[in-house]
Amino acid sequence: MSHPVLLNNRDHKDLRVITARGAAYGDNAMSALTFPDEFRTLQAHYPIVFHKTGDGTGFQALALLGFQEGENLFLDGERWDAPDLPLTVERQPFLIGVDGEQLMVHVDMDSPRLRSGGAEGEAVFLPQGGSSDYLERVNSVLLAIHNGLQGASAFIGALLDYGLLESFVVDITLDDGSQNRLAGFYAIHEERLAALGADALARLHRAGHLQAIYMAIASLSNLRALIERKNRRHAAQR
Repeated sequence: MSHPVLLNNRDHKDLRVITARGAAYGDNAMSALTFPDEFRTLQAHYPIVFHKTGDGTGFQALALLGFQEGENLFLDGERWDAPDLPLTVERQPFLIGVDGEQLMVHVDMDSPRLRSGGAEGEAVFLPQGGSSDYLERVNSVLLAIHNGLQGASAFIGALLDYGLLESFVVDITLDDGSQNRLAGFYAIHEERLAALGADALARLHRAGHLQAIYMAIASLSNLRALIERKNRRHAAQR
């Protein structure tokens, strides 16, 4: 559960945030929501896949972190074993809210990252009430997420218009012989992409979608590395 409230320098003047990584802070998730604007950064480390939204009417892009719920194979104690975090992970415990055309920062008061006073964690506000450098960074991350998700709808729409999403299943046999299966996700249908005519490709390029498509395709090469992470984790737990 979460308890988001509007952030302000009166009620939250002493608020501090733990920025370390760890399962205790909610980082043990198998995927992170992402969007085309950050595909270039994330494709170097994470497989980027697509998943149906909760209501089943659309799709969203995810950076894959593990193969089962509660499994983050990039998490090593309090260390995140990749140089780039998905922005939707970095922004925690903050959220962006919309009031008309105004964007407003909220904070999840149930987050285990929060501290009140003391010296642990990053200060959200300066003693005189202004925003800390940390909060300025959070603001920029939230704005990037908001703008990225706004643009993602057109990207997903283009993929659906051209029939470029296909479901896939990955059967994984670990070194010890145990079986695992990744299912319920979608990837770019490369054959249909290759069959598109010049006009369709030009439209995708003009809309800024073509680069993100190829980044998503390239990211799937990280599935092998993710399986190796799974093997190492499994061996360490035996």
